[in-house]
Amino acid sequence: MFPSLSEYWRRQPSGYRPGATLLKVIQDLQCLRAEALEGAVMRFSSDDGGLVFDVREVVQAQFLMHLVLTEFVLQVPSTGAGQVRIELNHRGAVRRQGIACKVRAGDAQALSGLLAHLRGDPALLAALMPLDFKRLLIEREGRCWTVRLEHIGASEVVNRMPGFRRYIRLVPEQRQCLLQALHAFKDVLGKS
Repeated sequence: MFPSLSEYWRRQPSGYRPGATLLKVIQDLQCLRAEALEGAVMRFSSDDGGLVFDVREVVQAQFLMHLVLTEFVLQVPSTGAGQVRIELNHRGAVRRQGIACKVRAGDAQALSGLLAHLRGDPALLAALMPLDFKRLLIEREGRCWTVRLEHIGASEVVNRMPGFRRYIRLVPEQRQCLLQALHAFKDVLGKS
């Protein structure tokens, strides 16, 4: 008769417009070609085809409001096999002092070379240190690496009371760092 509380929280929040945030992301990433995929997903590619990644909307319902976050997804072929999951975060409480890598699945000793590259690659560090990301995961399933980066920008806040909708832009500096990070991940993971 009445839906359970878990079903209530899983449904899309009222006021959510699938794809509306992605239209604004297209404006922020005008330097790339955009192609609509199934659902609230867009594929972006550089003119030379050297970088191809997807952006999908992630909706988080909260009391009388919801967030529409964007997740940047890059896939890179892997030379190895086996399940791996690595979480990356900034180190430092007040100032960013480096990148911390936590192995959530897989053999940490077998991944030591990759972890050293992730912590020490100059191009990757130069891009990740100023980048404002909320979540960054690297996963390997089969013969494919998947990088999932949830940026703080390129997201939308929708409030029902008082009613407002605000898009948080992906500013040019952050866009540059994001694209550099995706290029660097492609280079580093392509060798692993």
